[in-house]
Amino acid sequence: MAVPSIRIAIVGGGFAGATLANGLLGLDHLETHVFESAPEFSERGAAVGLSGNALIALQHVLPAARETLTKAGAVPINSTRIMLGSGPDAGSLVGDFGASDEKELIVHRASLLRELLAPLPKERLHANKRVTEIAETSHGAELTFQDGTTSRFDAVIGADGIFGSVRKYVLQDVAESCAVSPGGWWDSRVVVPIAKAKAILGEQYFEVPRQHLWAGDGVFVLHDVLENGSMVQGVISAVEKDPPANRKRPLTRELLAEAFHTWPDGSIAKGIIDLLLDQPDPQGYSQYEHKSTPTYANGRMCIMGDAAHATTPWQGAGAGQAFEDAAILGTLLANISSADEIDAAFKAYDAVRRPRGQRVIDSSRGTGEIFTGQNKEVAMTVDGLRNALARRWEFLNIDLDAHKKDALSKMREILEGSPPK
Repeated sequence: MAVPSIRIAIVGGGFAGATLANGLLGLDHLETHVFESAPEFSERGAAVGLSGNALIALQHVLPAARETLTKAGAVPINSTRIMLGSGPDAGSLVGDFGASDEKELIVHRASLLRELLAPLPKERLHANKRVTEIAETSHGAELTFQDGTTSRFDAVIGADGIFGSVRKYVLQDVAESCAVSPGGWWDSRVVVPIAKAKAILGEQYFEVPRQHLWAGDGVFVLHDVLENGSMVQGVISAVEKDPPANRKRPLTRELLAEAFHTWPDGSIAKGIIDLLLDQPDPQGYSQYEHKSTPTYANGRMCIMGDAAHATTPWQGAGAGQAFEDAAILGTLLANISSADEIDAAFKAYDAVRRPRGQRVIDSSRGTGEIFTGQNKEVAMTVDGLRNALARRWEFLNIDLDAHKKDALSKMREILEGSPPK
């Protein structure tokens, strides 16, 4: 007699949900479905940088990760070059970080999501399915969708992003007090052909594929290459003291000139402003974060990725943390034998992932304060920034095999009746 499959619903079809679905693909005891609220599966934003730890985590979930990234047009980043944009050392090199044999990659978000979805069975991918209610049942949960249909599952995993709906069912009474809030900056980005970027920003910045970060008083600039070196992404991030209620603000030359008023004439500022404004309806969007989250799991429901630990982008770790979440959840769910063990799996996931997610959130905020001159203990000079940033990313590198073993150990402790240590 065949053992019935454990039915898993992943709510959200972005990086987090698609990566986890790949990790669960091929596990005979699981039947996994992915539900996306939008009319089609898509990923917002231009490009995402993948550091060494992010690539390792993706390979733990998807052994063919390198091939997937190549198909998505990922570009190796020779190094991340940090420059000073304002102050007495404006235009000076702070340092090249991350230059090693293990090159980091940058890839267009939509292209990577396309390749992550490609291996998944089409009958398990459901677009235009917005969840309006989740009701607990004696054997899991029942999802109600905006189109009036319902479906029952043994477990629900919220991968529905920073403003997702699953989080409130996991956090219950504290959901509102733990909702996302402004992180302290707004940002805006543009993607242009590399020839245009060279003409406006300068040929010298594109001699090798390198990410440039410009630190300055109150504002920050980033530019890097993507799509196999054919396109360039430009980003401006600025301190935000008056976050708008709808999260976005129209950008004008006057507003941007004010943001860069301490940067010298002829600096990178003029070029990046020209690129940003040379597009229809340029907008700046508030960076949001989860200041804290008391749990990632509640019974047979859990949250992952930005739904669990949305962070400002200064640490460049958002995608990597989603991949790590997927690696841990995939490992735990691969080692359950019945739906009755889902609760223990999700508790173990929370025990190992939540402390790390919180550290990334707090560290990212601190990194943003350094880059934009808001940390008054760090001088905006070459030496000041070099000392403050030199080891800022080291904690992101972990032994993921040990992390997975720790999660499995905690799940066994829970199943045996003792609380996880």
